[in-house]
Amino acid sequence: MTSRTLRPRRSNLAVPASSRKMLDKARTLDSDQVFLDLEDACAPAAKPAARTNIVAALNEGGWKDKIRAVRVNDWTTQWTYADVLEVVSGAGQELDAIVLPKVQTPAHVKALDLLLTQIEKAEGFNVGRIGIEVQIEDPRGLINVYDIAKASPRLETIIFGPGDFMASINMKSLTIGEQPPGYEIADAFHHVFMSILMAARANDLQAIDGPYAGIRDLDGFHRTATQVAALGFDGKWVLHPSQIDAANAIFTPAQADYDHAENILDAYAWHTSTAGGARGAAMLGDEMIDEASRKLALSLAGKGRAAGMTRHDLWTPQAP
Repeated sequence: MTSRTLRPRRSNLAVPASSRKMLDKARTLDSDQVFLDLEDACAPAAKPAARTNIVAALNEGGWKDKIRAVRVNDWTTQWTYADVLEVVSGAGQELDAIVLPKVQTPAHVKALDLLLTQIEKAEGFNVGRIGIEVQIEDPRGLINVYDIAKASPRLETIIFGPGDFMASINMKSLTIGEQPPGYEIADAFHHVFMSILMAARANDLQAIDGPYAGIRDLDGFHRTATQVAALGFDGKWVLHPSQIDAANAIFTPAQADYDHAENILDAYAWHTSTAGGARGAAMLGDEMIDEASRKLALSLAGKGRAAGMTRHDLWTPQAP
C-alpha cells in the first residue's frame, strides 16, 4: 500500500456533480480540496449522468494543486458500487480520495477499501494510492468512531456530518451546523467534535468539520469555524465560494503565532544542544519552554509550513 501524505484541507468545497457549470467554476477557486458530490447534491435521476460529468471533469485537468475527491453514495443505497466503479475506472489516475458518507462501522470502510483495491488492480493503477475520507453522521457512527478510524490504511480524514447527525438525534434546529435554540449555555456539538478529534489524532488522521448551511451568514460561519479550529480541527466544508477565504484564514495560524512556534523550536533545539548548555528547560523571553512546548510548537508550525507561510521574526541564539 502507498504511504499517506496528508495535505492541507483548510477549505473543502462541495461541488454538485450534476452541474458542469459548477464543476468548471470549482477549478478557478482557492479551496484546498474540492469534492465532487454524487450524494445529497444529486437527485436520484441525475446520478448516472453526474458520474459521467465527474470522469470528464477529472480527466480534463486544470485543478492545479487542489485535492480532488468524490463523495459517493452510502452503502445502504443502490448506487455506491456503480459510483465507485465508474469514477475510479474512468478517472482513477486523476482522483485523490473517495468520501464515504454515513459510515457506521469499520465494515463500511473495509468494503470500500476492498472495492478500490480490486479496481486498481484491474486497471493497473498504483494499489492504495486513492485515499478514503469518512463521514460520521449518526449516533452509531460516533459510538464506533475509534474503530472506524483504524479500519484502513487508506484513511485520511474523519468528517463530521452535522445535518444528518442533528436529524438522527432529533436535535431542535433547522440550520445545519448551527447550535439548537434553547441550548445557549454550551456547545451542543462539543462531545461530537472531541470524539472525532481524538479518533483522528490517535490514528494520524485529519479532523474536518462539516458544512454551515447559512451561506449568507458569514458571521455564523466564522464563529463555528473558529470554535473547531481552536479545538485543533484541520478544516471545514464550504458550500459556497464566499466561505472559502474565511476557512483558509481561520485554519491558517496567525503570523505572530507561527513566528512564535518556529522560535520555540529553534530555541529549544539550541538550549538542549551541547553548545546551548544541554538544558531540558530554558527561557524564551518571559516564557519557560520544554519538551511539551516543543510538541505544541511543532503542531502549529506544521500547519503554517503546510500553508506556505514564511517567518517574519527570526530567533537568534545567545551564549548560555
